[in-house]
Amino acid sequence: MPSSPPSHPVRPRVGLFVTCLVDLLRPSIGFAAATLIEQSGCNVEVPTGQTCCGQPAYNSGDRATAKALARQTIKAFSAVDYVVAPSGSCAGMLKSHYPRLFAGEGEDEAAALAFAGKVHELVSFLVDVRGMASVESSFAGRVTYHDSCSGLRELGIKDQPRKLLGTMPGVEIAEMAEAEICCGFGGTFSIKYPDISRAMVDKKCASIAESGASLVLAGDLGCLMNMAGRLARDGSPVRCRHIAEVLAGELDDPPITASATSGASVTR
Repeated sequence: MPSSPPSHPVRPRVGLFVTCLVDLLRPSIGFAAATLIEQSGCNVEVPTGQTCCGQPAYNSGDRATAKALARQTIKAFSAVDYVVAPSGSCAGMLKSHYPRLFAGEGEDEAAALAFAGKVHELVSFLVDVRGMASVESSFAGRVTYHDSCSGLRELGIKDQPRKLLGTMPGVEIAEMAEAEICCGFGGTFSIKYPDISRAMVDKKCASIAESGASLVLAGDLGCLMNMAGRLARDGSPVRCRHIAEVLAGELDDPPITASATSGASVTR
């Protein structure tokens, strides 16, 4: 059962946390996310004071920079009812790690806990909070879904994307083997341990090929870029997209690493 939303206006104010990768490399994901949030009955705001969630600094042990970015983010989203991110990784940082970052620090900890209570990953927000049972678009094709580490293990995102995909006319979901296994990206992990990362993404791409899907979907752009890059270097015809683009029917931009003539069909 969807959780009961707190007492808010008829159309709650949702602050869209765009994420660095989406802002710089794939803005179409942000627009698709905004479309879906509006379809769920909310008003979307994009606070201009947002920058990075602080995860790279946090993971590298630079707590001072991470705290500065966290305080800036909390302030930027202070006026909204919910904070929604099209990324399990960034949402996990905002929701799970901000309170840990400020543990035992009085007002900062209280602010981080209050902020974390408003944070949700996009598809989890649509299904678990807003009770969305279907979307307004259809998509023709066989797809497979990759479960990102942070979304799955920190936020419990597993069934929600498959639930919405399963209601779309024309979608055939082909589960890959070991869909829950890391793709090898892991942010700075892929830079620090390139050989291990390469072996992991090779194994992931083999599972993708065995599924017979023509399109890989996921909720984290970092994972998608890692898989799409490897698939492209291998000469694979399989493409990659963020799930928000398919759910929203916003496929004007080509798949990640693909040319402008290799998109998939979609009808509103």
